[in-house]
Amino acid sequence: MNADADTPRLKLRIVFGSAGMIGPGKAELLERIGQTGSIAAAGRDMGMSYRRAWQLVETMNAMFSEPLVLRVRGGASGGGASLTETGRRVLDEYRGIEDAARAAGQAGIARLNAMLREPDPTN
Repeated sequence: MNADADTPRLKLRIVFGSAGMIGPGKAELLERIGQTGSIAAAGRDMGMSYRRAWQLVETMNAMFSEPLVLRVRGGASGGGASLTETGRRVLDEYRGIEDAARAAGQAGIARLNAMLREPDPTN
C-alpha cells in the first residue's frame, strides 16, 4: 500500500454559498492548466474527460468577477488555455489558505491519528 495513502492530510473546500466552491480538485485543475497550457491535457492528467474539465473551468469563470482561465481556439498553434492574472491569484490564495490550515491543524490531526484503530494485519 502507498505510504502517502495512510498519511493523514487535510483537504480543504471553501464554500461561497450559492456562488459556488473551490477545493482541491478545482485548484489542481487550475494548476495543471497553468503547467500544460491545455484544458484537455490538464483533465487527462487528472483522469477526467475534456467535457468535465471544461465544465469546471466554466463554473470557476462564472464564480469570480473576472475569468480564471482563457481559452484560445484552434488555428495554426492548435489552441490552448492559460490562467489569467486573476486565476493565478485565486490559486495562490487557495494554496496559502491550505498551508495555513495545515499548519494550524497539524497538532490536532496528529492527536486524532494517534487515536485511530491499528490496522488488522490479517487483511
